[in-house]
Amino acid sequence: MKYFTIEELTRSTTAKLREIDNTPSQQVIANLKALVLNVLDPLRQAWGKPIRVNSGYRCPELNKAVGGVPASQHMLGEAADITAGSRASNRKLYSLIKQLDLPVDQAINEKDFGWIHVSFGPRHRRQYFAIR
Repeated sequence: MKYFTIEELTRSTTAKLREIDNTPSQQVIANLKALVLNVLDPLRQAWGKPIRVNSGYRCPELNKAVGGVPASQHMLGEAADITAGSRASNRKLYSLIKQLDLPVDQAINEKDFGWIHVSFGPRHRRQYFAIR
């Protein structure tokens, strides 16, 4: 894990404000490491600039508090919502994910490139789509 830490992938302002324990299990940590090693670190290396994690692991209570979908990959430590800082940069970052042919399960353009959801997990669906 060259560019990302478990701490930044588990940090949550909502959890802190609501006093939700968002401590990951060892399995979740293993999943987060796989996400970083297979998707996030290679993406950051190719991008050449910082990428911020808006949301990584969410325990079920936190996932519910932020309005996450019931079967969210965030709860398994398989997903992160990321940003390069602007919609224009996020658009370029999304294109780079496709260009690099990273082994994503999903890469989702969320809210017109407000952020990008990336996941890595056993399904390896390689899905690319948008959620408005």
